[in-house]
This record gives sequence, structure tokens and C-alpha cells, in this order.
Amino acid sequence: MANPSVPVSPLVPPASPEAEGGFYALSPDDPAYLVFIDSLDYLSPEEVARVKAAVRFSDKAHEHQTRLSGEAYITHPLSVAGAVVEWRMDADAICAALLHDVLEDTGVTKAELKEHFGAGVADLVDGLSKLDKIEFASHQEAQAENFRKMLLAMARDLRVVLIKLADRHHNLQTMSAVRPDKRRRIARETLEIYAPIANRLGLNKMFRELQDTSFRLIHPVRAHVLGKAMLAARGHRKELLTRITDNIRAKIEEVGIQAQVFGREKSLYSIYTKMEEKRLSFSQILDIYGFRVVVHDIPTCYLALGALHALYKPVPGKFKDYIAIPKANGYQSLHTTLIGPYGTPVEVQIRTEEMDHVAQEGVASHWLYKDAEHSGADLQIRTHKWLQSLLEMQSGDSSEFFENVKIDLFPDEVYVFTPKGKILALPQGATPVDMAYAIHTDVGNCCIAARINHELAPLRTELKNGDVVEIVTAAHANPNPAWLSYVKTGRARSKIRHFLRTVQNEESAALGERLLVQELHSLGVPAPEIPAAAWERLVKASGNRSIKEVFTDIGLGKRLAAVAARRLLAEDAIPICTTPGSLTIRGTEGMAIQLAKCCQPIPGDPIIGSIKKGQGLVVHTHDCPVIRKSRSHEPQKWIDVEWESSPGTLFEVRLDVEVKNSRGVLAQVASAISDSGSNIENVAMEGDPEKLFTLLHFIIQVGGRTHLAQVMRNLRQISQVIRINRLRLESES
Repeated sequence: MANPSVPVSPLVPPASPEAEGGFYALSPDDPAYLVFIDSLDYLSPEEVARVKAAVRFSDKAHEHQTRLSGEAYITHPLSVAGAVVEWRMDADAICAALLHDVLEDTGVTKAELKEHFGAGVADLVDGLSKLDKIEFASHQEAQAENFRKMLLAMARDLRVVLIKLADRHHNLQTMSAVRPDKRRRIARETLEIYAPIANRLGLNKMFRELQDTSFRLIHPVRAHVLGKAMLAARGHRKELLTRITDNIRAKIEEVGIQAQVFGREKSLYSIYTKMEEKRLSFSQILDIYGFRVVVHDIPTCYLALGALHALYKPVPGKFKDYIAIPKANGYQSLHTTLIGPYGTPVEVQIRTEEMDHVAQEGVASHWLYKDAEHSGADLQIRTHKWLQSLLEMQSGDSSEFFENVKIDLFPDEVYVFTPKGKILALPQGATPVDMAYAIHTDVGNCCIAARINHELAPLRTELKNGDVVEIVTAAHANPNPAWLSYVKTGRARSKIRHFLRTVQNEESAALGERLLVQELHSLGVPAPEIPAAAWERLVKASGNRSIKEVFTDIGLGKRLAAVAARRLLAEDAIPICTTPGSLTIRGTEGMAIQLAKCCQPIPGDPIIGSIKKGQGLVVHTHDCPVIRKSRSHEPQKWIDVEWESSPGTLFEVRLDVEVKNSRGVLAQVASAISDSGSNIENVAMEGDPEKLFTLLHFIIQVGGRTHLAQVMRNLRQISQVIRINRLRLESES
């Protein structure tokens, strides 16, 4: 907490009543300023004095600046602070809102803010400031890094995001003077990031206003036409709405329930998205109005629900109990859709007063409603857990992090159960892999199968509301790169990528060391004879922190082993004599060594390798047509590779078998392959128009060239087999 006393400085005029006239763009008699000061009645006199000092500080710092509309700049921080005051937040948050642009747009430093208003305010303002002093390759990269900084500040202090949302809200309302292209860009960013954050924090009112204002800025004509249609509909349906409201109120009173009944118009943007998604015209959207029933306690919510179901028939499958299972943002309510007069759908939400507070203001209700402090605290804990889960997604790439978080901001949740009855909220379309990572990173990494409602199911199965899901794990299992094609949560995506990146770096380091040792061997210098000083020079010259990082760069193709070897020997009197040598591989080293998909080399094939940047060593057969041109033009990129004597595993081969078209021929061919000790991975058939011959495309697994020859010999013994061909692709897939 900052010191309540306000130090005197050139930027902060003395806090005496006479000095109040020292405002620069803002008069102390300005009605907006007076209304703002009057709204601080919940603060102590010392805190009000600090806020006044922050107004003067901000006014002085921005004195030569105006907004694009021509207004004095101070009107913006004053409006942002006004929104923060509406949430009845503390003096530090109000001061930070008033000062949120001074670090970014003026010569004021964080040290000055800390001196005048304390470390708390300075940290909040710093969290709200962009990274404007860093050069980025693109606007997208800058946006991603700015967002990462804001998220880190959010995780430390939730007030940062509330002030940021108030800032964005006021900026959107004053966009008329901004260039149309910039206006649309800011509005789209709001729809993609800030509105979903407001929704995730339970700030429903802010969420709807950000959506509607952004919609008007992106599609002004559509918004105008839709607004006029809604205005007309309001007049046409007024009698119907009044009748429904009166009927609901009468029925509630009839069963002895005290309640408030509100009719509400759906937001412009929600109606527009419904029209877009369902391809409907405005006249086909009947449920543009909803009703809210607010009662005193939870049991009464269910009594009111029963009364309304007796009044109007409920629509099957359209009832949701968010009281028993709250949404992730803390929202609680009963939702039901009824068939009203003339077949009109009537959406009704039933909730308590406390739930209504949380529904409108979300985490801000913790400050706004002291009587809702308990639920506000629960919501803050839930929000803090969400923020911590986002922080766990961090990786070196800010754009990847940005995308992962955007995925998590559009949850549209399904609720599933663990075998012990614990409820987990996951995004629509989530899979058992997402659930495994939601439980714990180690569970996700070791996941091998899932039982959904006590039956084994594929890991890519989409989960549905109410599913009971058991994750099956194995101690030595690892994440599969294919999971990235169907997981939905940013957390799962981030954890899988982190694991694969770590494994790739470990394998690449081992490969890089082997490549460098082999290169040194070819120069006639055993690696153990290289002095420690030479290794240290290599690390220093490469800009890496350790020799392991140098090995990783070599393995990933970012650095050539030949160059590193010669640099090692450059300053030492070690004679170089070239002797031929080949790198020995098994072909099962994982990500560090890849067998080219174009020629699919197997043990026994003469092979050659090439280091590809970011991929490691890619191994081809000597006669692969794909590499012919590269080998002749860039021979320095290729290294000799040979197979280990006993790789001890199976390798994939494509085999085309042309056969006479007769009954049972496929079974005979498959049986011959199986009898040869080979697995069939895939089979496809292709027949000619006259159906005299059939071409069978197999992908089989063999131990090597000798094993493949045995398979082909067994196939030739089948009388219907005409031709066998090992298939090579013309280009890499």
C-alpha cells in the first residue's frame, strides 16, 4: 500500500485548496471532475487526497496532449478511473487508472511514480503499459508480446485487467476520429481478446458492451439496419412482452414467492451472430427478448422454476442448471426455454440477488458488493487458478502463446466427471487427452487410452455433457505428435509441444555430438584429444551457454559439424589427416534422425544423410530421385551414413502387387505377407475397367532388405501374382 502522504514535486502541485486551481487542461470546477470526486465517498479523506494528487499529476504529464477528437487528454484517464470507481475499487487502482498512460506517452518514469504514489501504483501502471521500446518484426508479434506482458501482470494482480478493460471500453466509445482501418483493427482485437476476457471474468455487462460497440465499428451499416429492425420489433411486440411479464409475475406471486421480474433485450451482436450461424433473417429470430427472475435464496429458484413450467410448457433439452454446476467464470443461474403465447419461445433465467450481482460484474463484485464478499472471494480464487493455468502455457514463441490463450478464451463448455465424481469443465469438442492434461501434466504425458462411460474409446473422441471419463496411463508412455491435430485446450497443446520440443532437443544434442565426433574422426583427431580450452572457445564463439547447446544446434542443422570441427582444431597444433568415416544409425533414434518419406530407406539399402535446419538428420537411399539434383549441386551438405548391423525393429515399405482378378486373391496375398513375418499397415485396391487385373497397394513393415526379399519371394509363388514393385515417391511428402 502506498504512503497516504503526497510528496511535493514539480509534477505534483501542492495539495492545498488554493493549489487546486493549478490544473492545466482541467478546471477544478469542471462538472466531470466534480462528479468524479463526489463518487469517491467510500474512500477515506487521505485516500481522496491521493486520488486528487493523481488527477493533477496525470493532468500535468499530459498537458500538451490532446485526443484525436480534440479533447484534452485528461478526459480519457478520468473516464477510465470513473469506471474503476463504479466497481468501488481501492485508491491504488483508481490512481493507476488515472496514470495508466503516463509511462507510455510521456516522459514520466516508473521510479517517479513509485516515489510519488508508492510501489503498488507503479507496478499496476507498468503492467498496463505496452512494450513500446522493443522492436518487433510485425504488428502481430508486438500484439502477442504486449498481451503476454499484460497476462503476467494480471496473474500478479487482477486489478490490472479490470483497469485495462475499462481503458479499452472508453477507447471504443471515442473512436469516431480514428482512421477507419485502425478503428476496425482495434474493434476486431477487442472481439478476439478483450471481450472474451471480460466474459471469462464474469463481467457480463462489460462483455456485451464491448461486443456491441466493436460490432458497430466493424459493420456500421449492418448494425444500423439491425438496430432499426429491433426498434421496430420492440414496438410490434410490446403488447406480447407486457403480457408475458405480467403472467410470470402473477404466477410467481400465486405460489407465494417474492421476486423481481425483468424483461431484457438480447444484445445486438448476439442476435447478429445467431443470424449468421443459423442463416436466418431477423424476422425468423423470435427469441430476441429474455426474462430474468431474481429471488432471495437457492431453494426458491427451484420453486420458481416449477411455477414457470406449470405456466408455460418447457422446451425439452433446453433446461440448464448452472446453480448446481456453475460456469468457469462463476456464473450461476437456472436457464429454461418455454413456449409462450402464440408459440413464442420465452427464455427465462432464475437466480438469487447475489448471483445477479456476480452475473453482471463478475470478479468486480468482490469490490462492488460487500454482502457478496464470500462468493466474490471464491470467484477470485477460481480466476486466479485460470490465470495460473494460462501462465503454464508460456513458451519461447509469444505468437504460439497468444494463439493458445485465444483458444482458451472461447470455452462454450461441456461438463464431464472423473470416476470419483469430480466435475471438470472443458471446451466444446474437448477430448480425453484434454481432460488428462486438465487433471495433471504427468497424466497427460503418460495417457495411452480412455474409458468413456466404462467403455474403451479412442483418444480423439469428443466428450459430451455428463460423460464419466477414466484416463488409462502407462509409466513409459509419451505424448504423440498426432494429438496436436485434435486437442482443443491451449494447456494440452502447450504441454504436448513443450514435451516434444524437449525430447527433440535431447535427441538433437545426442545426434549433434555423434556428428561432431564423426567429423573429428574423419579429420584424424579423436575427440578425447581435444583440449578443454578448445571446447570453451567453441562455446564462446558460437554464442551458446554450454557445449550441449552447440551439439543441439548441430543436430538441428543450425550449425555444420564440419565448421565446428575445424574451429575446434584451428588454434591448436593438432595435425589434420582426412580418413573416410560414416555415421552409424539404427533408424529408430526418434525425432533427431528421420527416414525420408519419399524413398523410405530400410536396413540393407545404401543410404546417405543430409542435415535439415530444424529437422535434424534426414536419411535417403543413394538412388532416391528426390535428392539427385541437390547432391550434385550441394555435395557439402551430405554426409555418409550406414546402418547398424542389427537395428532390431521394423521399417515401413510401400509395395504394389498386381494380381489376376480372382476370388480370394487378396486373402492369399495377405496370408503370404503375414507368413513371412511382416505386418500389413495399410492396403488399398485399384481395378481396371474390364476387371481383369487388380493392383493392390500395401504398406508393410519389414526388418530390412533381406526380409523384404523373402516377402517378395513368397508372393511370387502365388500363381495369380503378375508383378511386384517396391514403390518410391517422386517427391517428399
